[in-house]
Amino acid sequence: MATAQKRALASYRRRLKRRGVVRLEVQVHKDDAPLVREIVNALADPKRGGEARSLLRSGFGAGKAAGLKALLAAAPLGGIDLRRNRDVGRDPEL
Repeated sequence: MATAQKRALASYRRRLKRRGVVRLEVQVHKDDAPLVREIVNALADPKRGGEARSLLRSGFGAGKAAGLKALLAAAPLGGIDLRRNRDVGRDPEL
C-alpha cells in the first residue's frame, strides 16, 4: 500500500474514532445476513436508533454486568440444584 493511501486510511480511522464509531466483523448464517444489515441500518438511523436500541436492550439484556457476582445474581437460576456433594475424597497413600 502506498504511503499516501496509508495516511488517508489512518486519517479516516481517526475521524471514525473521534465520532465514536468502531468497526466490527461478524459471521452469521447467510439467511440472517439481511436481518443483521437491517438492524445495523436501524441503529445508524437517527429516527429509528433510539427505538431499536431500547428494543434490543429489552430483548437481550442491559449490557455488561458489574462483575461476576452481579452476573450470577442476574442469571435465571430457577430449578437448578446448586448444592455440592461434600465428598472429601480418599486418603492419600504416603
